[in-house]
Amino acid sequence: MNTRQDRPILIVGGAGKTGARVNKLLNERGIATRPVSRSTTPSFDWTRPKTWASALDGVSRAYVTYHPDVSLPEAAGRIAELSGVARDKGLERIVLLSGRGEPGAQRAEAALQASGVPWTCVRASWFNQNFSEGFLRDGVLAGEIALPAGAVPEPFVDADDIADVVVAALTDERHANRVYELTGPRALTFADAVAEIAAATRRPIKYVQVTPEDFVTGLRPYAPEQIVQLLNELFTVVLDGRNTPIAHGVEEALGRPARDFSDYARRTATAGPWNV
Repeated sequence: MNTRQDRPILIVGGAGKTGARVNKLLNERGIATRPVSRSTTPSFDWTRPKTWASALDGVSRAYVTYHPDVSLPEAAGRIAELSGVARDKGLERIVLLSGRGEPGAQRAEAALQASGVPWTCVRASWFNQNFSEGFLRDGVLAGEIALPAGAVPEPFVDADDIADVVVAALTDERHANRVYELTGPRALTFADAVAEIAAATRRPIKYVQVTPEDFVTGLRPYAPEQIVQLLNELFTVVLDGRNTPIAHGVEEALGRPARDFSDYARRTATAGPWNV
């Protein structure tokens, strides 16, 4: 694919952790983009299908992230409907951000794959950046992260790796109709990850395991109920060891190893998001 093209690439969730990175990388390569959300013009709202057609008008390909999470029951139907619109608009590829070990996410993948639009599915494990750009940052700043996660290791993946794979999938035909499963190069428990952040920041930050009931109770004043239940399921159901094995999607797609969590922690400590 030519890196300079007349039609832009659509980025659904263009201000998100991966969407913003994908947008930046494509722009640096001279590729026009159309990052969309509920607040952009044209707008894109997953709960208002009437907004989808105008967002898809005139684009060549699309990177799709489902908000708030592609594992939700309604996601597969909406991905199927969006894919149908994309097919009618003549899109050349849809790259879908999916999740590891989540049956709902795999139903969404199947809906895309059945649509007739060339596709790439990028399955990601827990993002490193949840500790610096997501809901765990406040805990890092406060010096304590309390979660209902025990000794089950998780191979955290860097959002920069996800973005690099997505850009490759959007711009190189070799990645059409492929599923890439992305993880970091090693699995850590949440306690291990917090210890590495503490070492990188040179501050005392402790990890505390709490009950699921206490976690939900503490989260409810600060998050919508759908998000509360989603996070609770991720910690109490999905974090059962099914995703502990290391996957090699980053290397398969890019020909290089995935970034390590320690590198992320050192880089982020220097960049400033954890400055008190």
